[in-house]
Amino acid sequence: MIGTVIKSTGSNYLVDNGKDIIDCKIRGKIRLAGIRTTNPVSVGDVVDFDMEPAGDVGVITRIHDRRNYIIRKATNLSKESHIIAANMDQCLLVTTLLMPETPLEFVDRFLVTAEAYKVPAIIVFNKCDLYVEGAEEVLQETMEIYQSIGYRCLAVSSVTGEGIEELRGILKDKTTLLSGNSGTGKSTLINTVNPGLNLRTGEISISNLAGKHTTTFAEMFKLDFGGNIIDTPGIRGFGIVRMSPEDVAHNFPEIFERLSNCRFYNCTHTHEPGCAVKEAVENGEICPSRYHSYLSIISDEEEGGKYRTKTH
Repeated sequence: MIGTVIKSTGSNYLVDNGKDIIDCKIRGKIRLAGIRTTNPVSVGDVVDFDMEPAGDVGVITRIHDRRNYIIRKATNLSKESHIIAANMDQCLLVTTLLMPETPLEFVDRFLVTAEAYKVPAIIVFNKCDLYVEGAEEVLQETMEIYQSIGYRCLAVSSVTGEGIEELRGILKDKTTLLSGNSGTGKSTLINTVNPGLNLRTGEISISNLAGKHTTTFAEMFKLDFGGNIIDTPGIRGFGIVRMSPEDVAHNFPEIFERLSNCRFYNCTHTHEPGCAVKEAVENGEICPSRYHSYLSIISDEEEGGKYRTKTH
């Protein structure tokens, strides 16, 4: 039998075969192209499974080839990786400028991974009802950074309804991953878009303005108006998996388009003379925060991938 994994707890999996939801397990170890992963089977995977003789539990026997996926380093010190979700049409990175503040480096790391694994990415700026005078200007400036590169950005609020209809249009008839830091309001946003799902939501800790995990495991939900949405636990850090400095440069669109103008073909865009990328940063054509993220990521890879955002 064949089906799609709609929930993964790490040891048990719910598989939708189009008629029933089957509780499944795996036997043995399934590897992803030699990468050690904490979850060999992820939400969105298309799998083959057999029913055990008792007929109430399935056993996953094969994972079909993934057309794409989002992956990150599992923890600060672990050499393993974690697949967030697979086989999606697009991903929405839910961010907030306040309560809590999403670091731009986190945004850039997520986008680099989405580029590398061919997942179209949209940045959603949530909780816009909290933005007072001054913060609105920061929002526009931040959106312009990413819009100028070619990313679609959307400002939304579950409180005022701003951007919600446009968000429904983006989600309609597509399989979409929602990801972001803890506390950015992913589950609340899903409830606003599709109230019938009634997902559990949490509060922000006043002591450190950080969110608490309310989504424990990744899970796919059907939307009433068409499509599927994958809700995921909030993540604090986003370590890049197996990416050389050259690969990193290729996955920053504004850096990639200038590579051929560098004096040296193997330019790392860090110290070399005649570097078109550094020149573009100095001229204001590449945002300094994006260049800083590039430098951080290549440094992270050289030092064994120990990035972890310091805000949570």
